[in-house]
Amino acid sequence: MNTGSTADLAGSDPAQRRWWTRWRETDAGQTLVEFSLILPLMLVLLFALVDFGRGFYTWLIVTNAAREGARAGATQMDVPSIEAKIYDSFCSDYAGGDCGLDETLLSIAVANAQGPRGEAIEVDLSYDFEFVTPMGDILVLLGGSAIANPTITAHSSMRLE
Repeated sequence: MNTGSTADLAGSDPAQRRWWTRWRETDAGQTLVEFSLILPLMLVLLFALVDFGRGFYTWLIVTNAAREGARAGATQMDVPSIEAKIYDSFCSDYAGGDCGLDETLLSIAVANAQGPRGEAIEVDLSYDFEFVTPMGDILVLLGGSAIANPTITAHSSMRLE
Protein backbone atom coordinates (compact mmCIF):
# COMPACT_ATOMS: atom_id res chain seq x y z
CA MET A 1 0.00 0.00 0.00
CA ASN A 2 1.39 3.37 -1.02
CA THR A 3 0.74 5.73 1.90
CA GLY A 4 2.11 8.78 0.13
CA SER A 5 -0.30 8.70 -2.80
CA THR A 6 -2.85 11.39 -3.51
CA ALA A 7 -5.73 8.97 -3.12
CA ASP A 8 -4.69 8.05 0.43
CA LEU A 9 -4.34 11.66 1.53
CA ALA A 10 -7.48 13.05 -0.10
CA GLY A 11 -9.77 10.13 0.49
CA SER A 12 -11.59 8.10 -2.11
CA ASP A 13 -13.77 10.91 -3.48
CA PRO A 14 -12.65 11.81 -7.05
CA ALA A 15 -13.47 15.51 -6.54
CA GLN A 16 -11.23 15.66 -3.46
CA ARG A 17 -8.51 13.81 -5.32
CA ARG A 18 -8.60 16.28 -8.25
CA TRP A 19 -8.55 19.26 -5.86
CA TRP A 20 -5.64 17.83 -3.88
CA THR A 21 -3.67 17.05 -7.05
CA ARG A 22 -4.29 20.54 -8.47
CA TRP A 23 -3.29 22.18 -5.16
CA ARG A 24 -0.06 20.20 -4.92
CA GLU A 25 0.95 21.08 -8.47
CA THR A 26 0.61 24.86 -8.03
CA ASP A 27 2.92 27.38 -6.40
CA ALA A 28 0.15 28.97 -4.34
CA GLY A 29 2.11 29.43 -1.10
CA GLN A 30 5.54 30.09 -2.56
CA THR A 31 5.15 33.86 -2.72
CA LEU A 32 3.95 34.05 0.87
CA VAL A 33 6.88 31.97 2.10
CA GLU A 34 9.41 34.05 0.16
CA PHE A 35 7.87 37.29 1.39
CA SER A 36 7.94 36.12 5.00
CA LEU A 37 11.62 35.28 4.63
CA ILE A 38 12.60 38.65 3.14
CA LEU A 39 10.29 40.88 5.24
CA PRO A 40 12.61 41.19 8.30
CA LEU A 41 15.51 42.26 6.08
CA MET A 42 13.32 44.81 4.28
CA LEU A 43 12.12 46.22 7.61
CA VAL A 44 15.66 46.54 8.95
CA LEU A 45 16.70 48.43 5.81
CA LEU A 46 13.65 50.70 5.94
CA PHE A 47 14.07 51.44 9.65
CA ALA A 48 17.79 52.05 9.20
CA LEU A 49 17.05 54.52 6.42
CA VAL A 50 14.52 56.42 8.54
CA ASP A 51 16.71 56.55 11.66
CA PHE A 52 19.85 57.45 9.69
CA GLY A 53 18.01 60.34 8.05
CA ARG A 54 16.73 61.59 11.39
CA GLY A 55 20.19 61.20 12.94
CA PHE A 56 21.86 63.15 10.15
CA TYR A 57 19.23 65.90 10.40
CA THR A 58 19.78 66.07 14.19
CA TRP A 59 23.55 66.24 13.72
CA LEU A 60 23.13 69.18 11.33
CA ILE A 61 20.87 71.03 13.77
CA VAL A 62 23.16 70.44 16.76
CA THR A 63 26.25 71.51 14.80
CA ASN A 64 24.54 74.67 13.58
CA ALA A 65 23.26 75.45 17.10
CA ALA A 66 26.81 75.16 18.51
CA ARG A 67 28.08 77.52 15.80
CA GLU A 68 25.28 80.00 16.54
CA GLY A 69 26.06 79.86 20.25
CA ALA A 70 29.78 80.44 19.66
CA ARG A 71 29.01 83.37 17.37
CA ALA A 72 26.72 84.91 20.01
CA GLY A 73 29.38 84.37 22.66
CA ALA A 74 32.04 85.97 20.47
CA THR A 75 30.08 89.22 20.68
CA GLN A 76 30.46 89.23 24.49
CA MET A 77 26.96 87.93 25.35
CA ASP A 78 26.38 86.34 28.74
CA VAL A 79 25.65 82.62 29.19
CA PRO A 80 21.81 82.87 29.43
CA SER A 81 21.78 84.93 26.20
CA ILE A 82 24.04 82.37 24.50
CA GLU A 83 21.73 79.53 25.58
CA ALA A 84 18.70 81.47 24.33
CA LYS A 85 20.43 81.99 20.98
CA ILE A 86 21.17 78.25 20.79
CA TYR A 87 17.54 77.33 21.47
CA ASP A 88 16.34 79.96 18.98
CA SER A 89 18.52 78.40 16.29
CA PHE A 90 16.46 75.19 16.21
CA CYS A 91 13.09 76.45 17.48
CA SER A 92 11.14 78.64 15.12
CA ASP A 93 8.61 80.95 16.73
CA TYR A 94 7.01 81.76 13.40
CA ALA A 95 5.91 78.13 12.94
CA GLY A 96 3.91 77.95 16.16
CA GLY A 97 6.82 77.10 18.44
CA ASP A 98 7.83 74.01 16.46
CA CYS A 99 11.23 72.74 17.59
CA GLY A 100 13.47 70.51 15.51
CA LEU A 101 14.87 68.90 18.66
CA ASP A 102 13.59 67.88 22.06
CA GLU A 103 15.04 70.56 24.33
CA THR A 104 15.09 68.24 27.34
CA LEU A 105 17.63 65.93 25.66
CA LEU A 106 20.10 68.75 24.88
CA SER A 107 22.88 69.71 27.27
CA ILE A 108 24.92 72.88 26.79
CA ALA A 109 28.40 73.69 28.12
CA VAL A 110 29.85 77.17 27.57
CA ALA A 111 33.45 77.96 28.50
CA ASN A 112 35.11 81.39 28.68
CA ALA A 113 31.97 83.45 28.14
CA GLN A 114 32.69 87.19 28.38
CA GLY A 115 36.38 86.47 28.76
CA PRO A 116 39.26 88.66 27.62
CA ARG A 117 39.20 89.77 24.01
CA GLY A 118 41.27 87.65 21.66
CA GLU A 119 40.74 84.39 23.55
CA ALA A 120 38.33 81.71 22.35
CA ILE A 121 34.86 80.98 23.64
CA GLU A 122 33.95 77.31 23.45
CA VAL A 123 30.44 75.89 23.13
CA ASP A 124 29.85 72.16 23.51
CA LEU A 125 26.45 70.61 22.83
CA SER A 126 25.42 67.06 23.57
CA TYR A 127 22.12 65.58 22.38
CA ASP A 128 20.81 62.15 23.41
CA PHE A 129 19.36 60.85 20.15
CA GLU A 130 16.46 58.41 20.36
CA PHE A 131 15.44 55.99 17.62
CA VAL A 132 11.80 56.16 16.49
CA THR A 133 11.77 52.72 14.93
CA PRO A 134 12.10 49.34 16.67
CA MET A 135 15.48 48.83 15.02
CA GLY A 136 17.18 47.30 18.05
CA ASP A 137 14.37 44.84 18.70
CA ILE A 138 14.40 43.59 15.11
CA LEU A 139 18.18 43.13 15.13
CA VAL A 140 17.93 41.10 18.35
CA LEU A 141 15.17 39.02 16.72
CA LEU A 142 17.44 38.35 13.72
CA GLY A 143 20.21 37.17 16.04
CA GLY A 144 22.27 40.35 16.34
CA SER A 145 22.84 42.64 19.27
CA ALA A 146 20.78 45.67 20.23
CA ILE A 147 21.88 49.16 19.22
CA ALA A 148 22.27 51.72 21.99
CA ASN A 149 20.92 55.21 21.43
CA PRO A 150 23.82 57.40 20.28
CA THR A 151 24.82 60.76 21.71
CA ILE A 152 25.32 63.46 19.09
CA THR A 153 27.90 66.06 20.08
CA ALA A 154 29.09 69.30 18.56
CA HIS A 155 31.91 71.65 19.48
CA SER A 156 32.44 75.19 18.25
CA SER A 157 34.90 77.87 19.26
CA MET A 158 35.35 81.47 18.11
CA ARG A 159 37.63 84.30 19.08
CA LEU A 160 36.08 86.85 21.41
CA GLU A 161 35.67 90.28 19.81
